[in-house]
Amino acid sequence: MTAYTMAMAPSIRPLILLLFTFTIILTYLAPLVSAADDDKCSAAGKFSCPNCGGISVSDCMDCEGYLFTDYQYELCYDRKLFNGNGENGDSDNHYPFLWYDIAGTFVWFFTAGIATACGVGGGGIYVPMGILLLRFPPKPSSGLSQASIFGASLGGLIVNIRNRHPDKFIRDTKGTPSEALPGKIVSYEKDKGPAEIESDKERYLEGGDGKRKFYTRPVIDYNMALFLAPMEMAGAVLGVIIQRLFPNWLFLSFAAVILGFTSYKTFKKFLAAYQKDKDAREETLALSVRESQRALDVTANQERQKALLDANNDADGEMEMTEIGATTAAEDGSESSQDDPKDLEKRRQLLENDARQYPKEKIAYLILLWAGLTVITFLKGGKGVDSVIGLNCEDAGFYVLVALQFLWTLGFAAVFGYKNVKGTQERLDVNYPFNEADVLWDYKKLQFYSFFTFVAGIVAGLIGIGGGMVLGPLMLVMGINPRVSTATTATMILLTSSSVAVMFVMSGLVPWEYAVYFFFVCLCGAYIGKTKIDSYVKRTGMSSVLVGTLATIILLATIGCIVILFMNLAKVDWCLDGFNAFCTVKSAEDKCPAARFLLGAAEIFPY
Repeated sequence: MTAYTMAMAPSIRPLILLLFTFTIILTYLAPLVSAADDDKCSAAGKFSCPNCGGISVSDCMDCEGYLFTDYQYELCYDRKLFNGNGENGDSDNHYPFLWYDIAGTFVWFFTAGIATACGVGGGGIYVPMGILLLRFPPKPSSGLSQASIFGASLGGLIVNIRNRHPDKFIRDTKGTPSEALPGKIVSYEKDKGPAEIESDKERYLEGGDGKRKFYTRPVIDYNMALFLAPMEMAGAVLGVIIQRLFPNWLFLSFAAVILGFTSYKTFKKFLAAYQKDKDAREETLALSVRESQRALDVTANQERQKALLDANNDADGEMEMTEIGATTAAEDGSESSQDDPKDLEKRRQLLENDARQYPKEKIAYLILLWAGLTVITFLKGGKGVDSVIGLNCEDAGFYVLVALQFLWTLGFAAVFGYKNVKGTQERLDVNYPFNEADVLWDYKKLQFYSFFTFVAGIVAGLIGIGGGMVLGPLMLVMGINPRVSTATTATMILLTSSSVAVMFVMSGLVPWEYAVYFFFVCLCGAYIGKTKIDSYVKRTGMSSVLVGTLATIILLATIGCIVILFMNLAKVDWCLDGFNAFCTVKSAEDKCPAARFLLGAAEIFPY
């Protein structure tokens, strides 16, 4: 294992140890607590359902068309967007939640802009705020969150897909090899002031064989997305399988612990990144001052040289200037003269290929990944989900489709992991100018990153949050440029949130008018917010702002989980129910006549 991965491992290992200890304690604690209170918990919370024969239900999700729960009047009710008229205790006249919806509009708009700029979906904010502010039950709040994430990620994609990589002046030369980072080159701008950088660019373009130009890349790293996205999806599938066994209070406890730890680590990363940005700005200022002083010295020296040339023989002066010019030309062309023409030509081909803003085949592969897993989701169904082919967890076909989920995602990751390693080696063979924030894929890095990405997916699936809140900090630890990591994770989130949002709305789990309205609110908020924040980062060079904002979002999500945990426990008189059965199938008598379509689609895509 490389020194870099060895340095990264300690930052993740405490989380795994913490989760293991927490799981062992709760495994022994939960049965002891729940055994004493089984009768009490089972009797807690019965609500009147206006339809289905006027039955009483423990969860208004079983009351078709009346998803919302009124704990004061103990009944289930329906709700409409921006409804200003209503009467408490009336299931059909809807409750007056006008001002809640207006306040939610502003919160959702600003959250979408900030979260998308940081490369997260925002589910860790939308779900708690849906419960606390909009007064949605947990499952409809999760459904509304999926529609919101879909809109925000689409707004972010509209911005990201047109943006270029932060390094806009990649050269076709071999560059100066970095001693600290083998295979990479030292930044062309290092230890140079603005004027010197511009002069160096001009010399580069004027030198060589006359075919020189600058190259760049899309800000979205499609190669990374094609490998990490399926690995995280595979982990999420396993995480959701584990989550099936957990009662609500337990997975909310896990969420608080995991998000709290992640927030702490991300804040530490922010402090280091902020100091680095601050030092870089100070260094740039110092270089500018030094450059100005050097320009004054050069001007004074030129004046002295001119006076000396006037006093001496003109021929001697011409000879000296010729020698200086020859030396400059030799310095500029020294790297090119040592470069193999075949390597140079191959390197230029690779740079041209990487510079494509819309790599059609890579985009097509991402769509294929999304389509394959979505089809399996519809076929399989699951917890609270009706399979389109009538399967349930008692059928062998159900488990065949579970295995197929892993084969599809892990197979996809294996293929593109191999492609990434092969592509990296092909570029190293021709001295490709990798910058300091690029990932040089080899089999050791492949194993290391795939393991921790899979773990990140398990965590995301287990606690039901967006993968960006776990994968984003992981990518920062990997040393990836914050602007590249946020754009890449936002694209991955779009793949999952889109299918989830459609299935939630089709299932009737969230009122369609709320889903459509907040979809567009978040789309506009993400587009405007990301544009403004990206502009600020470009102007100031303070990419650490993205890291700090990400840490703050995760902290708020942690607080939201804790608040919801205690609110839910208070509503059921602090009952701690035990672990759920892995497979529970309702009989026809237990179901409301109007069956829902694909409830709980977040089981497969918990983003």
